[in-house]
Amino acid sequence: MTRIPSPLAPRAAICAVLFALLAACGHQPDPAVTRGAPYDPYEQSNRLNHERNKKIDRAVLRPIAKGYSAFVPDDVETVVSNFSINLSLPGAMVNSAMQGNGVGLTSDFYRFLVNSTLGLGGLIDVATDLNMPPATSADFGQTLYTWGVHEGPYIVLPVIGPNTSRAAAGRVVDLFTNPLTYVIEDPESYYVAGTRVSRGLTARGRYADSIDSVLYDSADSYAATRSLYLQNRRYKVGNRSSETYLDPYDTTTGAAGPSAAPGVSADFEDPYDQ
Repeated sequence: MTRIPSPLAPRAAICAVLFALLAACGHQPDPAVTRGAPYDPYEQSNRLNHERNKKIDRAVLRPIAKGYSAFVPDDVETVVSNFSINLSLPGAMVNSAMQGNGVGLTSDFYRFLVNSTLGLGGLIDVATDLNMPPATSADFGQTLYTWGVHEGPYIVLPVIGPNTSRAAAGRVVDLFTNPLTYVIEDPESYYVAGTRVSRGLTARGRYADSIDSVLYDSADSYAATRSLYLQNRRYKVGNRSSETYLDPYDTTTGAAGPSAAPGVSADFEDPYDQ
């Protein structure tokens, strides 16, 4: 039976958009970016959430991810991740369209077409083998940026982790922007969610040393995480000047570049770069 979205879901998405738009100030410079220091008015509560998230990571996520990555063969992890990434492309195409990014929309469409057919539903990343452009990973946070919405304050959400108010609003709306959400039937929809979980565990397990060095070896893990997140997020949404610093532990396709860690595939996302 085809899934029918709850009438509350679109309303929640609309409320999130309106909330984010309230932070917009026309085309004036974004004070969160130009102020020369992180805009973190909620630092006290953010630090509390950061410490809680670290405890959850240490007690639950980290051991499960490392065990999963050690138990599941690398080839299987790659296939599952390829499938998950391919399913995310229609949502990226919707965001590219809203951003007026015809090039990104077209490249993601052909990538989705090739991998869905020649790649057996996306299990094999044939598009990359054919040297097609990488996936854009476009999201609604980027869309809000193109519409002139300011970044807003830095916030750390329980379990989810680092965000800005703009990125957090975008995450909510992205729950509803992928057309496949409304056509994939149950129980297949649960398998799709399972591939996203697998993809996150793969990233946390494969790059455990790099992530641990930030979370557990930094003198101030909160400040280090905040700096890395903001720099990567600003790079992804469009501030792609040559002097922009890139996190060497960032493995998202949107920020792949010369500073990416050697040998790290752009197909896997750093769970701390949202």
